[in-house]
Amino acid sequence: MIIKIDDNSGFCNGVVRAIKMAENHLQKHNTLYCLGDIVHNSSEVNRLTNNGLITINYNTFKQLHNTNVLLRAHGEPPEIYNTAKQNNITIIDATCQVVLKLQQRIYKAYNENPNAQIVIFGKHGHAEVLGLVGQTNNSAIVVDNLNDLNKLDFSKNIILFSQTTKSITQFNSIIDNIKQQIHHGVTFKYYDTICRQVANRLPHIRNFAAQFNTILFVGDIKSSNGKMLYEECKKINDNTHFLSKVSDIQKHWFNTTQSIGICGATSTPKWLMEQVAEHIKNII
Repeated sequence: MIIKIDDNSGFCNGVVRAIKMAENHLQKHNTLYCLGDIVHNSSEVNRLTNNGLITINYNTFKQLHNTNVLLRAHGEPPEIYNTAKQNNITIIDATCQVVLKLQQRIYKAYNENPNAQIVIFGKHGHAEVLGLVGQTNNSAIVVDNLNDLNKLDFSKNIILFSQTTKSITQFNSIIDNIKQQIHHGVTFKYYDTICRQVANRLPHIRNFAAQFNTILFVGDIKSSNGKMLYEECKKINDNTHFLSKVSDIQKHWFNTTQSIGICGATSTPKWLMEQVAEHIKNII
């Protein structure tokens, strides 16, 4: 039986940096607040919680004073920083550098083009998207699919950006559709702001999924990146199974299997994929 973990799966650089910042602080102090889940993976959140990380929501954040709060890689809107200043909260800013640059670009576009519609291709309610919309005084229009384009006024200028973890193929489809509907003489500018570290995993994971009889995709239902990568695996290898923890594994998945590939999202810890591999060795 061949069992292999995909070397390219696991945390992206932004998540690695955020977790390292949390761990460094917790080594010196007993606790640290984190605004929202540090990563969209319950197993990793639980591990850090056991080490003293306290995940809080926005309402709790507003009630805090004179303490330290970690901002995760997804980034946050300006009002979070304003609240921190008012409440004497020290921000440990783990915003991904790719996300931070995108926030700055959107802020600049919004202020320099007051009559244009700022449009963000992204998942509604996603933490990163909320931070991006916040750069426009919450006026940006979020589109998650072609149906959402009915929100746009095609007689007015449009400036389009993308959430960093969205699909390039879907983004190009959004661009083509807007081009078809935009009125003559109206300006349409678009910027490919998708993180290549994430996007480049697509061709790799397609190739990886084709090499094995069975694919185990380790992720979390809260991860939009994980959902996208899992669906790509499933397209290539119909014998692909999604799991979030070792106990999700079903022995019958491997009845006729000669090789197993284990992969995951940019929010999936490598230690969890290793646990999955060890468990499979013990049951087959």
